[in-house]
Amino acid sequence: MDLPAPTPALFPEAPPAVIVRRPGTHRAAAVFTSPHSGQDYPHAFLSASRLTATALRRSEDSFVDELFAAAPAHGAPLLAATFPRAFCDPNREPWELDPLMFEDRLPAWVNTTSARVGAGLGTIARVVATGEAIYRQKLRFAEAEARIRDFWQPYHDALRELVSGARTRFGHCLLIDCHSMPAQTGAGTTGRGPDFVLGDAHGTACAPHFTAQAECVLTALGYRVRRNDPYAGGYITRHYGRPRENVHALQIEIARRLYMDEVRIEKSCNFIKLQADMTALVAALTA
Repeated sequence: MDLPAPTPALFPEAPPAVIVRRPGTHRAAAVFTSPHSGQDYPHAFLSASRLTATALRRSEDSFVDELFAAAPAHGAPLLAATFPRAFCDPNREPWELDPLMFEDRLPAWVNTTSARVGAGLGTIARVVATGEAIYRQKLRFAEAEARIRDFWQPYHDALRELVSGARTRFGHCLLIDCHSMPAQTGAGTTGRGPDFVLGDAHGTACAPHFTAQAECVLTALGYRVRRNDPYAGGYITRHYGRPRENVHALQIEIARRLYMDEVRIEKSCNFIKLQADMTALVAALTA
C-alpha cells in the first residue's frame, strides 16, 4: 500500500534512516541486513517515553551490525538501520498498529489484529522487549505515519534495491537478516538455550542447502544451533524470501550472552572472538 500524503516533519534532527556499506567490488550474491541495531534515539521520542534510555535499549539487537562488519570486504553489502527498534520496527508490516496506543481512530486498512500487535510489538511498539510500556500518553496516527514514511520506508527502499541488484547481477540473491536474542531464549532443563537460531520460515523462505550451510559452519565452530524454534523468521524473511524467484532469505538469531553484557548493554571480552567467527560465516556464505 502506498504511503499517505506527507505530514510535517516530526523528527527534523534525525540522521539518515539507514547506512549502506557497499563492497568495493560487488562479487557475492548476498545481502546482509541488521534492522534492529540502530542506536539513534530522537529527542522527541525519549521525551515521550516513560522509560530510561537504558530500558529502551534492551529492545535493540545491540552491536549486531558490527558482528557482520566484514560483509563488504567479502563482496556483499551490509544494510543497517540507524533508528532503534523501539521507535519503529522495520521487521514488521508497515501498518501493524495497536489502536489502544492512539488517541484518534486508525484507518480501516491498518492491521490491528496481528499476533505481534497483540503482544505490543507492532510497527510502532507499545512495550519494550521486557514488557514495560513505552509511552507516557497516547500518540496520534500522524506520528505513526511520519515514522513509517521517514524510517520504515527508506529501510525497505534500500533493501529492495540491494536485493534486486544482486538478483540482476548474479541471477539470485541470498538475504541474511541478522538479529540477537535474550540469553535464556529456548532454554530447557539445562538452563541454557541455543547459541544460534536459524529461521527460514520452515523451509519456505530459503533453499535448504543455504540453511544447512550456515548450520554446518556454526556447528563446526562449536556453537549450539537450532532451526526455526522459537524464531522462524519475521516480516523481512517471509516477505523477501521467495525461492521460486531466486531470492532466499535466512534469519540468524545470536544469543546475546555470547558477546555482550545484557544488563549494561556493553560488549564483553568475547565480542572479538564472535566477530571473527561471524566473519568466517560471512566468508562461507559469500564464497
